[in-house]
Amino acid sequence: MAICCHPRLFPGPPVQADDDPEIDQRDSDVTSRPAMTTFRSDGVEIAYIDERPATPNDVPVLLIHGFASNVPTNWVDPGWVRTLLGAGYRVVAFDNRGHGASEKLYALEDYGAPLMAEDARRLLDHLAIPCAHVIGYSMGARIAAFLALAHPERVRSLVFGGLGINMVRGMAGTGPIAHALEARHVDDVKSQAARTFRVFAEQTKSDLKALAACIRSARAPITADAVGQISAPVLVAVGENDVVGGSAPDLAKLIPGAEAFVIAGREHMKAVGDRTFKEAALAFLARVDGEAL
Repeated sequence: MAICCHPRLFPGPPVQADDDPEIDQRDSDVTSRPAMTTFRSDGVEIAYIDERPATPNDVPVLLIHGFASNVPTNWVDPGWVRTLLGAGYRVVAFDNRGHGASEKLYALEDYGAPLMAEDARRLLDHLAIPCAHVIGYSMGARIAAFLALAHPERVRSLVFGGLGINMVRGMAGTGPIAHALEARHVDDVKSQAARTFRVFAEQTKSDLKALAACIRSARAPITADAVGQISAPVLVAVGENDVVGGSAPDLAKLIPGAEAFVIAGREHMKAVGDRTFKEAALAFLARVDGEAL
């Protein structure tokens, strides 16, 4: 992305203000986090959840989280799993390699969005899911795009959360973030922007060395022409004040038939837990499912 070493380049912990009517406080229930299990993705151990609703509609949704995050932080605590289950969807979510409860890898060649998209595809294979709605946030949206481009038959629809037009712009300034992750102590990090990453990584109890390798890895570009080849229905949802993700309408214009939803008053962190974002996503999934009948 074009923002150099920006402190909100990837999502931090969702912020849910008690006086904010657009964020449902019932969503933040850390006591009900589902248990994770694992499978092998080309030899790499990947942790995931597979939650079934009380009244299933047999349509799965695959959730892909952002950098330095994990399933509980990105999807469970902000209420996405609860919301989707309540709407009757089967919910599958996994910790990206190097993140959360998944295996930690330390070589640059072990990372990159195309490779991480293959983890998503292999999880669908493992669960015998032929096709799923896919919702990704920030880095997860980028991974979802590569999944849709490489395996269009596996993607029923796409929701790109927290990543708009900056999806097709190059990412710069990862060196200082990697150095911050590798520093002996957070107090040794002089850059405030890079320090933010280190603090968040410690909050999520991440493996700092693995995250440094992930962010140093070669980041395959996605061009405007490439996103224009995405054939699945797409919703792009980005906060009104999200300078990290960039404009939702501008990215949607590049993808035939794509819809844009601007999350009013939100920046990168708060947008992930916003109630109107969830409502827009559910309405979009319902339209896609209705058109498929």
